[in-house]
Order: sequence, then C-alpha cells, then structure tokens
Amino acid sequence: MKRATIALLAILLLLPMAASAQKSSSGKPATPKNIKALERKVLGKHFLTLQWISWEYLGTVKITKASDGTLRCKGEQLSRGDDSHIGDYLKIDGTMRIISALELEFTGTIRTKIWHINNGNEVVREGTFTFLSTQGRRYWRLQQKKNPADGCIDYIDISF
Repeated sequence: MKRATIALLAILLLLPMAASAQKSSSGKPATPKNIKALERKVLGKHFLTLQWISWEYLGTVKITKASDGTLRCKGEQLSRGDDSHIGDYLKIDGTMRIISALELEFTGTIRTKIWHINNGNEVVREGTFTFLSTQGRRYWRLQQKKNPADGCIDYIDISF
C-alpha cells in the first residue's frame, strides 16, 4: 500500500512537468488571442534553403497576408555555380496556415531541380506539407523530407 501511494504521488508530481515539456516542444497552438503575435513572426521575408543548392547563396521566401486573411507563400533559391550545378533550383508557391509558433502547414507546390537527383529533371510535389521547428532551431523544416523521385532526403528550410 505504501509503495502504491508513493508511486501515485510521484505520477501526480511528474504529470505537470511532462505536460509543460510537451507544450514547450510543440509550441502554443494558434488561437484568436495569440494569432497576431504568431503572424508577426511568420509574415515577411525569410531565408529559404535546400541543402543541395548552397549554404552560401540563400534563397528567399515571402509570406504575405491577402485581403481575405489567407497567408500567401512564394519564394525560390537558385544555384549560382559555374559547373553542372547551374540551373538547380527550389521554388515554393502556395498558402500557409499557422498551427503554432513552431509548426506551419503549407498547401501548394514545391519544385526542385538538382543536377544529380532524378537525372537532373524537375521534381514536383503538390499537396499539404508540414514545416516544423524542433530542438530550439531557428528555422521551420519540411517534414516530408523524402524526395518522391529519388528517395534521398531533402532539407528544405524556412528561417526565422
């Protein structure tokens, strides 16, 4: 009986800590109360990168709010190489929905063309995708990382 009481007490004491740890790792959900603050973080111009292109020449993405309240997202990263990398690109175009400070939902088209993936042909992804910031990182990363044409992993990041 004494062990059961101690175990129950330990669970009750640890439960609030586990709940707060879970909340901090997923971010506070977007609510009417905090949406303006979240929009300030999301709206505007951000760096956009795909690791295959360059860490030196960053692309940009612009997230704007349309008159109907929709968040539009459009941007690109273009290669600047002087060899076989010329013509590589990442292009993103669609809408964004704020799930939390750490999670964005993108609906639209992501186009990539990398010289050594899919025989250098464009890869098009259409649909709804998740961008997530984890482990205190200063960017949201596409969670559907597997390239549908090649099976390699694409790290598509939007910095904040």
